[in-house]
This record gives sequence, C-alpha cells and structure tokens, in this order.
Amino acid sequence: MDTDWMSQGKCRDMDPDVFFPSDGVGVQAAQRVCLVCPVKAPCLEYALAHHIHEGVWGGTSERERRRLLRYRRAATAPTTAAMTTATTATMAAPSLPAMDPEPAGRH
Repeated sequence: MDTDWMSQGKCRDMDPDVFFPSDGVGVQAAQRVCLVCPVKAPCLEYALAHHIHEGVWGGTSERERRRLLRYRRAATAPTTAAMTTATTATMAAPSLPAMDPEPAGRH
C-alpha cells in the first residue's frame, strides 16, 4: 500500500503521543487535528488495511475502526439467513402432479 500520503499529514510534526491517548478527551484532541487533515481518508484506509488497533488514525478511534471493519465484513458477506431461506424454500417445495390440460369430462 502506498504511504506517500504520510508526509502530507497534519500529524507529521506532532508528538505521536497525541495520537495514542489514554482517555476519551485525548481521543477528541487527536480527532480535532484529523478533522482538517488533507490525508484523513488514506490514513484511515491504511489503519484498516493493516489492522492497526491502537491510536487515532484517519480521525477514528480504536472502537470506531472496529465498528467499520465489522460493518464492511457484514456488507460484503452473503447473509446466512438469505442462503438458509433460499435452500429451505427449494427443499420444502412440494412436488405437484402434472396438470391435465383439460378438466375431466369436458373432452
């Protein structure tokens, strides 16, 4: 994955500890920096692609990235319920006898 964007980040000259806070207030402070960062999107994608769990990346907290990953997995995976319903419907469909094209007694 390309990392040229890193040199353009608002965080490049800041203390890295700002982006690895120990509390919610610290997370919000880091997110304010990311809010005006021109490389917010590639930063987030980098963290997601490399499964970086610690710190603030692309303006997201650790919890927010976990949610994003869960959402993406759910959005791309076929649903078990839909597959089960289709399989059950196919297997449960009764066999119907062939229909006589003309009702009995009307020949």
